Amino acid sequence: MDQAEAEAIYDRGREACVEFLMRIADRQVRLEQRLVALEQKTGPSSRTGSQPPSADTPKTRQQRRAEAREKAKELQKRAGQKREAGGQPGHRGSGRKLLDVEEMSEIIDHYPDRCSGCEREFSDAEKVPRHGPGRHQVTELPATAVFHVEHRTHRLRCSECRTRTRAKLGIVGESVFGPALQAVVVALTVRNRISRRDMSELLSEFFGVDISVGAIDQICQRASTLLDAPHERLIKQVLASEAVNVDETGWYLKGENRTMWTASTPNGAVFRIVEDRHRDRLEALLGPEFAGVVTSDRWWAYDLLSPEQRQVCWSHLQRDFRFHSEGLSVQKEFGEAGLALTEALFRAWHGYVDHQDRDRLISDMTPVQTRLRELLEHAADGGKHHRLHRRFAKNLIKLWPALWTFVTVPGVTPTNNAAERSLRGPVIHRKLSHGNQSDDGERFTERSLSASVTCRLQHRSLLSYLKDLFTAHHAGGALPALL
Repeated sequence: MDQAEAEAIYDRGREACVEFLMRIADRQVRLEQRLVALEQKTGPSSRTGSQPPSADTPKTRQQRRAEAREKAKELQKRAGQKREAGGQPGHRGSGRKLLDVEEMSEIIDHYPDRCSGCEREFSDAEKVPRHGPGRHQVTELPATAVFHVEHRTHRLRCSECRTRTRAKLGIVGESVFGPALQAVVVALTVRNRISRRDMSELLSEFFGVDISVGAIDQICQRASTLLDAPHERLIKQVLASEAVNVDETGWYLKGENRTMWTASTPNGAVFRIVEDRHRDRLEALLGPEFAGVVTSDRWWAYDLLSPEQRQVCWSHLQRDFRFHSEGLSVQKEFGEAGLALTEALFRAWHGYVDHQDRDRLISDMTPVQTRLRELLEHAADGGKHHRLHRRFAKNLIKLWPALWTFVTVPGVTPTNNAAERSLRGPVIHRKLSHGNQSDDGERFTERSLSASVTCRLQHRSLLSYLKDLFTAHHAGGALPALL
């Protein structure tokens, strides 16, 4: 609108001006609503960035139901038929398997009282075991799972000097609780994230053991001391690997911000809680002798490593491309092209997991590398249409060797999912416990989480390991290793 048009509206009088202002106000409201919708659509989320799902904007009930309907329609379209609720045809069942007879504590035989045909009663002589009986197994807990042992220290008088000497308990006297009970306390604390107070109530209600909150904490600190040496050996073994996945997340100490780092391999994971997430903490975690490949996200602290010693996580890149694909015009085209190349990359990688032919993997990745390089170089030029994704493209060009380390180096994967899975439990623990209250608490968290995640990666019982740990200490033997 120019000045002449504005003056014409003014000359028409008060009603014309009010009507014009109302139209402008209504249009402004609609534009603001559209802007909010676009910001919600294109804003960072767990699908389009590195923030966790818990930080996403909560969806309304209508939005969730609409998404569920769209997903159901997509599944019907793929299957070509309506999908009924429950297990689908061909789904492999997962019923409970029967245990061996040798594992049964008791076998009870049941016989029919009378014939189902003529109603004749069966005699006791006829009620004898036959071949092929029906089998139904019931698993039950004993009435009490705790027994008490009293250790008596006697005094003896020397026949020569007449001195009285009392026996010493030694390691047995360190705690009034046995190795198995202490192992249960630590396992439930670290694996199931049960608080000290809830642990006291649980042990009293389930097992009839009266134990104070302070005694539970003493058990945890004793476990931390015993785990010190196995934890240090585990750190050396993990960092001696040719490839490790590294990630970090927030933590708290007395309400102050801290950072938990993890280094993970297929068989082990270690945790360290430090002041921040700067590169000097990464350097301290890896140590001066580390010579492997680090798979991580693109956080600036990892620039400490050369691109040849890194593997950038492609799951993070996929979310970044998805973010750009929800933009407009040139940015949208860039994001969609990147998503297509990412899908091709993962198809080739999953194929390699099956056939294990590295030459074939290199051949499959060559066209993906070529097209991605062309896409990034085009987006990195000085055109104003690329201003929203130019920085992202330049960053990937700078890290180009780190995008493809997994193609040629054995043991390296294209994603950092292993480290993120290792941190999943600690993140939940942080939200429930709000971190630690002391330095000793941090050391227990580091060592117990390292033991817990390592045992899980090895499909090994954490409870059994902790029981062996306390038992070995109780007997004065060598402590069991984690890896």
